[in-house]
Amino acid sequence: MSPLRVAVVGSGPAGFYAAGALLSADVPVQVDMFERLPTPWGLVRLGVAPDHPKLKTVSKAFERIAERPGFRFLGNVKVGRDVSPEDLARLFDAVVYAVGAQTDRRLGIPGEDLPGSWPATEFVAWYNGHPDYQGLHFDLNVERAIVIGVGNVALDVARMLALTPEELGPTDTADAAIAAIGGASIKEIVVVGRRGPAQAAFTTPELAELGDLAGADVIVDAADLEGAESTDTNSERNLEVLREFATRKPSGKPKRVVLKFFRSPVAILGEGRVESVELVRNVLDEDHRAVPTEELSMLSCGLVFRSVGYRGVALPGVPFDERAGVIANEGGRVAPGVYAAGWIKRGPTGVIGTNKKDATETVELLLEDLRDAPRKGATADDVDALLDERGVPRVVYDGWLAIDEAERSAGDPLGRPRVKLCTWDALLAAAEGLHSAT
Repeated sequence: MSPLRVAVVGSGPAGFYAAGALLSADVPVQVDMFERLPTPWGLVRLGVAPDHPKLKTVSKAFERIAERPGFRFLGNVKVGRDVSPEDLARLFDAVVYAVGAQTDRRLGIPGEDLPGSWPATEFVAWYNGHPDYQGLHFDLNVERAIVIGVGNVALDVARMLALTPEELGPTDTADAAIAAIGGASIKEIVVVGRRGPAQAAFTTPELAELGDLAGADVIVDAADLEGAESTDTNSERNLEVLREFATRKPSGKPKRVVLKFFRSPVAILGEGRVESVELVRNVLDEDHRAVPTEELSMLSCGLVFRSVGYRGVALPGVPFDERAGVIANEGGRVAPGVYAAGWIKRGPTGVIGTNKKDATETVELLLEDLRDAPRKGATADDVDALLDERGVPRVVYDGWLAIDEAERSAGDPLGRPRVKLCTWDALLAAAEGLHSAT
């Protein structure tokens, strides 16, 4: 029987783990991976904080998958623009959507869209060099920034704002972000959580890092910790760290990172731009849900980052669960021949490694459905012919390797892992393996 041909849409961890599971199957499989950017790795490249280089080493595992026979990377190809889900259904025996959660959840409060109020997702993409976000201008010449949310992304944003030029220098942060953060006038970063310290979603290593910042004291009000009871091992460890922070006396560092719990924003206020946030004090009910009281307070600020979660985006022609913000699926099966993996399957939960088990579960269903099914008979040449007919230039894996080498070579003399190419033009110019219609 001819190989099972599978399209994987998205090249983040879920996409690569799905590709790896497919290429390890007990039947011959060929995988074409479609990615709208010229670069692979998804949030490993464009979401993991630049001062966390160890987390990015997972890409080594993805590199090994990319080198396996039967794998093709087709970057700079957007599903929904260059090819449709219907095209993929015709050209492949199965399609796995691993497109992540591409937008932010809304707060739903007045003033949310005032200038100076930003989704944390956009700030993260900007400082990580995502080519779609380099035109944004973040005015960091303010005294106080407020980060709403207590997950790891919120802590990443707070920490990045607090890093000194010496701490930013050896990272692969986008050059424009290094300059802007290094020259910022921010004196205080306030991280606001609607529930208590025991319910915060951040992981202990992320939290503990705040205590090691060279240029910022971390401030925790001991009153917020009174009566806090851990709900699991992570929250128990978090509480230990927070209690230690609460005992610290400020040492006079130029910046402060303040953690505030039991508060929710009810409005973002300002004339023409962000000037303050109105907060309501919460208490927890017996189910640990935040219940607002009548106690209100105002916190002046010039910048707000909203970090209350990611949300998936619907693809035309693919069933979507609007309430959950995911592709409608059961265990990864959307319909025979159509599957989902990663955040677009289960929502934005877990760590990078969570996607391996998730993708394996999806691939097991795919093979159960299609292992012995008749093949559609289309080939890699048929895919190329369609892209050529539509004039779609694509970055193949050698093109990504050329980008990678250019970035690493630029970073090496500076003692940095890489200097990222941050514009579409620069990335495509560096992709020597760019294939285009002739």
